Amino acid sequence: MWITPEEVLLANALWVSERANPFFILQRRKGHGKGGGFTGLLVGTLDVVLDSSARVAPYRILHQTGDSQIFWSIACGTSRKEITEHWEWLEANLLQTLSIFDNEDDITTFVKGKIQGIMAEENKSLLAQDDEDSGKFREAELKMRKLFGMPEEEKLVNYYSCSYWKGRVPRQGWLYLTVNHICFYSFLLGKEVTLVVQWTDVTQLEKNATLLFPESVRVSTRGTQHFFSMFLNINDTFKLMEQLANIAMRQLLDNEAFSADRTLPKPCKTLKNVSALKRDLDARAKNERYRALFRLTQDERLDGHTDCTLWTPFAKMHVVGQMFVSNNYICFASREEDMCQLIIPLREVSIVEKADSSSVLPSPLSISTKNKTNFLFANLKDRDFLVQRISDFLQRTPERLWSEGDQLPLSGQSETPSPTTPTFPSSPPSLGSGEPLHRYYSSDLPTAKHGLLHIYQKDAPEEEMGPKAAKEKMKEESWNIHFFEFGRGVCMYRTSKTRELVLNGIPESLRGELWLLFSGAQNEMATHPGYYAELVEQAMGRCNLATEEIERDLHRSMPEHHAFQNEMGIAALRRVLTAYAYRNPNIGYCQAMNIVTSVLLLYCTEEEAFWLLVALCERMLPDYYNTRVVGALVDQGVFEELTRECLPLLYEHMQDLGVISTISLSWFLTLFLSVMPFHSAVLLVDCFFYEGIKLIFQVSLAVLHANMEQLMASNDEGEAMTILGRYLDNVVNKQTVSPPIPHLHALLTSGDEPPPEIDVFELVKSSYEKFGSLRADVIEQMRFKQRLKVIQSLEDTAKRSVVRAIMTDSAFSIEELEDLYVLFKAKHIMSCYWGASSTATERHDPSLPYLEQYRIDPGQFGELFSVLGPWGCGVHTATLSSRLFRLLDQNKDGLINFKEFVTGLSGMYHGDMTEKLKILYKLHLPPALCPEEAESALEATQFFTDDDTPEDSPFLSHLDFLVQEVTEGEEVKEAGDSGNGDSEDKKEEKVKDYKYYLRMWAKEKEPKKETIKDLPRMNQEQFIELCKTLYNMFSEDPLEQELYHAIATVASLLLRIGEVGKKFTNNGANKKVLEPQPQPQPSVDGPEKEDSNGEGSSAQSLICKALAEAQLESVGPPGATSGAGGSDEEGKDDTSVSSYSVVSAGELQCEDIADDTVLVGCGGNGSGDRRRGSAPDADWSITFEQVLASMLTEPVLVDYFERKRDILAKMAACKMQRAVERQTSSSSDHELAQLST
Repeated sequence: MWITPEEVLLANALWVSERANPFFILQRRKGHGKGGGFTGLLVGTLDVVLDSSARVAPYRILHQTGDSQIFWSIACGTSRKEITEHWEWLEANLLQTLSIFDNEDDITTFVKGKIQGIMAEENKSLLAQDDEDSGKFREAELKMRKLFGMPEEEKLVNYYSCSYWKGRVPRQGWLYLTVNHICFYSFLLGKEVTLVVQWTDVTQLEKNATLLFPESVRVSTRGTQHFFSMFLNINDTFKLMEQLANIAMRQLLDNEAFSADRTLPKPCKTLKNVSALKRDLDARAKNERYRALFRLTQDERLDGHTDCTLWTPFAKMHVVGQMFVSNNYICFASREEDMCQLIIPLREVSIVEKADSSSVLPSPLSISTKNKTNFLFANLKDRDFLVQRISDFLQRTPERLWSEGDQLPLSGQSETPSPTTPTFPSSPPSLGSGEPLHRYYSSDLPTAKHGLLHIYQKDAPEEEMGPKAAKEKMKEESWNIHFFEFGRGVCMYRTSKTRELVLNGIPESLRGELWLLFSGAQNEMATHPGYYAELVEQAMGRCNLATEEIERDLHRSMPEHHAFQNEMGIAALRRVLTAYAYRNPNIGYCQAMNIVTSVLLLYCTEEEAFWLLVALCERMLPDYYNTRVVGALVDQGVFEELTRECLPLLYEHMQDLGVISTISLSWFLTLFLSVMPFHSAVLLVDCFFYEGIKLIFQVSLAVLHANMEQLMASNDEGEAMTILGRYLDNVVNKQTVSPPIPHLHALLTSGDEPPPEIDVFELVKSSYEKFGSLRADVIEQMRFKQRLKVIQSLEDTAKRSVVRAIMTDSAFSIEELEDLYVLFKAKHIMSCYWGASSTATERHDPSLPYLEQYRIDPGQFGELFSVLGPWGCGVHTATLSSRLFRLLDQNKDGLINFKEFVTGLSGMYHGDMTEKLKILYKLHLPPALCPEEAESALEATQFFTDDDTPEDSPFLSHLDFLVQEVTEGEEVKEAGDSGNGDSEDKKEEKVKDYKYYLRMWAKEKEPKKETIKDLPRMNQEQFIELCKTLYNMFSEDPLEQELYHAIATVASLLLRIGEVGKKFTNNGANKKVLEPQPQPQPSVDGPEKEDSNGEGSSAQSLICKALAEAQLESVGPPGATSGAGGSDEEGKDDTSVSSYSVVSAGELQCEDIADDTVLVGCGGNGSGDRRRGSAPDADWSITFEQVLASMLTEPVLVDYFERKRDILAKMAACKMQRAVERQTSSSSDHELAQLST
């Protein structure tokens, strides 16, 4: 490429001049290409270690004038071909012009101006793309693509200098982290190391420090481990690797590719060696931490944060911390954890103003809300800019972010909805009067105004509960005092005092309100008024898998509670679950959701319960309730790791019994609601909404710790489960004012003597005392580690399930099927990030069985078939793969699943000769043979369908034809005689046998196995295509000549058979069936006599022409002409000559056609018969039995098709080959030699 002219002082240092003229010099870097000796090795090593641009651009062109010792670099190139094009352009366009100049300075000025002008023209398109990346980074990305053969779609995120440990020897080089791969390259003294690992293959990513590998990063895949060390900043590198691995795991889980954030604000100046993608990922990491800290929605983006102080009226002091500003919120978090936290939605803000500065209160900022609350911030570094940003966000904040007329936003929906996203009408269905029709939900429903517990307690008679009622009143009063001091609602100050009140239990009257507040669901509900009501109207009445599962589980949701023993509670639960399944089809419905939602409905209205369920499923318990409960499995792994750290002795014993994985799943999925008495579990739910998942881990560890002695003494899994079950059954809440609800699990597991009761408040207190040091960021780190394990384990399980399901229908071994599945899935995943004709989300349906979840399109199938197919057909391979794809694509959706893929390959590799020929035969019939490939195929098919002649009869002789006619005549005659009999007797004989009909119906439902009799006939144009394919198949075989002889003989024989069949078809169509006329037996030279009339010559000349064309395609040199006037050099290839002689040696019995004319074409000179020979004969046809019988006459063909082929070697080659998806490498020195000659 052309580069900005730069001065070069030492032109020949480390460079070799290859071409020169008075004004320009073309140079090659020492060490590049062949030769170079030790100096070349040393230069190459220095280029890699020092990250020299010469490694990626080993060619350059310098400008020099006269005796001047100053050179100017004006162009560089990654390949010799590229730099040669620049050199030729300079010679053709500048040399003559430069020779006119007299002054050397003028020459240099002109050249520099010309090059800069060319670059300006080329950069116009680049400027339109707003490329932010620095020149140094773009150079590194170009180097990455060249070294590893990556396409333009693969984006580099960052690159680092490090050492890769190969054995015990470190190799210094460069680590390239792209969106989808981790790559490493090293070149030291001639030793080249190249490593490419897909992120989707990573099973473990760890940062550790050992004696052997000091402070290194270990990247593990299923088969290998890779160690990298000597990073300048290992923490930053490891965080980025974690992010990229997380993106890959999300891709495996949801089949969604990474998409860059186009709305990311541009930096004020171009950052050195920092890509836009790296900035994007850094911003994503900050957004995730920000949203998790303040429980905000997934679309909230952090704009910035700054240090400041906040005046806390309850403590009468300024608290040091940080202010966070995003598009919808202003948040504050104290530096000291739990001291103070504040969330101010911009929708609540009325005034933002700068207060007067003083020595006590520098740079203050006052924010007032609509409920007359003032918040005073101070010590702001850039107050003016901050006020401007907040003002901008306030201007963009509408009064109502969503109204009933808007389209319903679904979970995961982007700004541009995908084709799979359901769309909604602009308004809900209405009656003729114009008012909305509320068929399923209205604000007048009791559950729309109050929680179920309030409804039923209102109807129940009031009873004095004594001390318990007094305790409840005291709790309510404590919260009212707290609201008075710290505020009420979203803008409440959240301090350690708030946590103490939550741990002491939330009063039942405030439970719904505080759950909404602490979970962040109140913000979503406030910004989406009317959303739930319209969603219910859209969702109810639909029937799908989720609604069926919901109906099945409705009456299993807390059946012991009287609120769900009638239709009111059941109907409310149905509406909430159905609405959420419709909002988020990726999750739909999971069994544990009914238990959690039923508890939410007891304390909240329907709409509030819905938004709490959204917060649980999409933020607080991510991936818990999808089809594979990945989130719960991840946290189960985290719990095991925490048990190993906190209770090591118990962990070892429990692992031997296999208990931890069994108990923890139900604890996490239902938040203890299914294993603990209701009023005790609800207290844990209170704490969970405030603390998050940390509380569940703490309590789980406390339960194990409380039962450690008994668990250590247990001998099997059942005994350990009984110990834990009885303990949890007897965790009681002695402060509840509600009547006790019988716990079904406790009734089933109660023993002879009741165990002691455990106060739930004491259990929570104990969990904080013993395990309160758990931190949310540590849990997230452990979750990442476990997520890799869990998702890769699920992928392995899916692979085994697929192999088990398909192995009975396939002849491949288990190992072969597993390898094929890996390749098939890799091809599907590659389409996610390198583009395809259809999006991967359209191809991936999690509701389908594993066998049908992943599908590939024709292009990807062609890439796999070209490597794995047993029949190599050269340039014809693409055509053959397209036909095979159409044959396998039974539902005609343009995609095939793994089962269909294996079915096609299995017959080719492990079928007998008949099976292989059947596949080959069907590849040349519709639908495999498309109309564009054979235009007359449909006409021929229609001709044979309309013809009275039965399709199954092979026309081998007059005798066969006559016997068939006579047989049919006898059947017609018998039918006529029977028609004259007594019809009443006939009716009596036909007694209805229902069992018989049932058997017949069952047989019809059974999949019919296709026989060779079921295959349709093949017309002449299809036969020509078959001959082309066979000819290409044999072009690379060691027995090429023998196979050519054999296929020519078979083609000749099939032509005669087709001609004989055509003759009798035409004759038979003009005669009556019952009056057959004797015909003379055809002699051997019958077809040869047909040749003299032109018809046989027509068919055979087409075959000759087809074989010649196929031969020229596969054997002839590039650019060789097919005419008779081609040069001698172009036709002197040994293989080509021998192949010509095979066809022209009279094997096809074309006696009246010259050898050279047959090969070049049949329509070149002449007669009307010859011109008629250029069109296929529509009356000509053959059957599969005839093709098979003809093939069996040639032993060399039998050996070819019976030969066993090894797919393992091809799969190994496919794994190594990346050229299919990636660009080819640069031209070699040998290619340049051809170019320059």
